[in-house]
Amino acid sequence: MAKDFAHQIVETLEKNGVKRIYGIVGDSLNPVSDAVAESNIEWIHVRNEEAAAFAAGAESSVTGELAVCAASCGPGNTHLIQGLYDSHRNGNKVLAIASHIPSQEIGSKFFQETHPEKIFQECSGYCEMANSAAQGARILHHAIQSTMAGNGVSVFVMPGDIASQDAADVPLLESTIARGTDKRVFPDSGEAAALVQAINDADTVTLFCGVGVKNAREEVLQLAEKVKAPIGHSFGGKMHIQYDNPFDVGMNGLLGYGACYDASHEADLLILVGTDFPYNDWLPTGNVAQIDIKAENMGRRTKVQYPVVGDVKSVIENILPHIEEKKDRTFLDKMLKEHARLLENVIDNYGPNDKATPIHPEYAANLIDELADEDALFTVDTGMCNVWAARYITPNGKKDELASFRHGTMANAVPQAIGAQAADRDRQVITFSGDGGVSMLLSELITVKQHELPVKMMVFNNSSLGMVKLEMMVAGLKEFQTDHDGVNYADIASAVGITSFRVEKPQDLEKTLKKALAHDGPVLVDIVTDPDALSLPPNFDWAMIKGFTESAVKTVLDGGIGNMVELARSNLRNIKGAAAIEF
Repeated sequence: MAKDFAHQIVETLEKNGVKRIYGIVGDSLNPVSDAVAESNIEWIHVRNEEAAAFAAGAESSVTGELAVCAASCGPGNTHLIQGLYDSHRNGNKVLAIASHIPSQEIGSKFFQETHPEKIFQECSGYCEMANSAAQGARILHHAIQSTMAGNGVSVFVMPGDIASQDAADVPLLESTIARGTDKRVFPDSGEAAALVQAINDADTVTLFCGVGVKNAREEVLQLAEKVKAPIGHSFGGKMHIQYDNPFDVGMNGLLGYGACYDASHEADLLILVGTDFPYNDWLPTGNVAQIDIKAENMGRRTKVQYPVVGDVKSVIENILPHIEEKKDRTFLDKMLKEHARLLENVIDNYGPNDKATPIHPEYAANLIDELADEDALFTVDTGMCNVWAARYITPNGKKDELASFRHGTMANAVPQAIGAQAADRDRQVITFSGDGGVSMLLSELITVKQHELPVKMMVFNNSSLGMVKLEMMVAGLKEFQTDHDGVNYADIASAVGITSFRVEKPQDLEKTLKKALAHDGPVLVDIVTDPDALSLPPNFDWAMIKGFTESAVKTVLDGGIGNMVELARSNLRNIKGAAAIEF
């Protein structure tokens, strides 16, 4: 019997290293799922295709390999949207198989008809529909090559009847996929020379780093040492540059803390290093340079006078020999002192409280970080969980975190944990889940249990949409529909067979977390936290907070900064006469 196109698709995926597909079987997708059943690929049965796309994106993030999600026609496809937007904006190597209604019915207002090739246009780098098995084999190759080349999500739209056609002999499918792993992009000589001149002309320089410094940490530190530059970072850059960094001055933006904002604005030259930091209100408009592998990112957030296209490692290696070493540490030392002072002030006024009831989320986040494995992977819900992760997950070069860094969607933490844990069952995966996020895709607890994924789900349960509440207060609006009656998520998790704990008293938290983290299997810890524990960035225009009284601002302004204060204290040892510094 001839092989059908569905089996050819699955064989192609296996050849390209695909180990699992996330999705929901049914309808027009049945030929593909039938082929998967006869393969070595594992089918991860999610409860909402949105979670499938999140999970595939997370798997790609932790493995660097091709990950696949799939959906049936119509509603199945439209459910993929949220997760695909997130995966595409994160640059994940994801192939989405979007099955479609029978080809002869397209355009007839058929049952469940949509137009996937239009729907997915904005959340993909490549999106095409198969019109026959032969043509479909060609676009399958193109789709895989596109996403593996770094163009974001690829969507392969396939009518169900096409999947059942006999496979065609298409040599293109035998091509070796070019991966471009650790791609190097060396800078244009003119752009590099202009940046060197700008650095040499500036008395003071600050580096602001994003996720693009991931493979260039040592080069960034060498540059900072040579020009005596403070180093700030975005949320996405935190895990790669902050640890053991003698130049660290914290984070800028909505999640910010420390002296990063001041260092960015007071320097003669700010260099944006591998970051597409979106909050232009926190960036200066004066003398700014930018290093990025993507030319389209240049000048998108603020006025940039010295753009250099290239990967961070290659650019710094190229310019470093031509940069004149700066001898004066005055600006760097000033910013390190200011950073330490600001963090000490936070510790004095609003450090983690192990006695407060309801439990302070800062205390919970701090404990989770301390008790986690040294190479734990954290997945972080959007909202206040971003704040607690930004300030309390301590980088060490082995830990890592996933979040909806660019799309900023709710409910990402548990689905991302599914993908990360499925890819590596031996690594500790911990969620920072908000109650709003976990409730939005609550059904994915069933997925965690069905596949016995040993995820440790930490729910910060404040019975509130905390970040939304903050947004309303900032705008001077009355709170509306942000709070709700308490929900016991431990009971819900227990009902689907997941070991669960509910913690309402701070004195019970540490022993419960130890027990949960040691459990061999999935766990949910429902931590009842203070709904009034909110956080504002350290730098803002008073017009932004017209809805707050001054006293209200002081109660939510800092929100803690975890173990980062220890790094700030240790960095003062590099400053001559630091022992005499008082805070």
